[in-house]
Amino acid sequence: MYQGSKVRLREYRREDAYLAQKYMNDAEIKMLLAPGIPFPITFEEEEKWVMSNVSSKNEYSFAIETLEDNKYIGGCGINALDWKNSIATVGIFIGDKNYWSMGYGTDAMKVLINFIFNEMNINKIKLNVYSFNKRAVKSYEKCGFKIEGTLRQEIFRNGQYHDEYVMGLLREEFI
Repeated sequence: MYQGSKVRLREYRREDAYLAQKYMNDAEIKMLLAPGIPFPITFEEEEKWVMSNVSSKNEYSFAIETLEDNKYIGGCGINALDWKNSIATVGIFIGDKNYWSMGYGTDAMKVLINFIFNEMNINKIKLNVYSFNKRAVKSYEKCGFKIEGTLRQEIFRNGQYHDEYVMGLLREEFI
């Protein structure tokens, strides 16, 4: 559907449900994504989410697939849209750890950014990331995001409180 140098963003398919459930139940991935108490997701819940996952006026979800072998490795999308103020709130995860720190997430985010700015005519993209997720912060900075604010001691993980960063990217800053 939408293609970068390493990945394509495409629709979710029924066959993605098994890996999606596996990825979302991984303790390390849950720690990086979910603010609440991590609780396992059943296959039926994940399959229902995958099958009901259609774009709406305010949400767009994409499966991330590698170009070299068409493997589903994660997901990204727009979690909220503020049409009046032209702001999209995004999220991303790479579920297959074999693809971490290899540029797949950065490539997927660049494709998503391009879609948002050039197809949707949005002015600003924002996201939230936990301060301990150094790999994600570095990836977002490579895409042009800047830390706009810090929510101090916003999340409790592994026995201590951590900050959460609010990051933003304006259309005029996109390279």
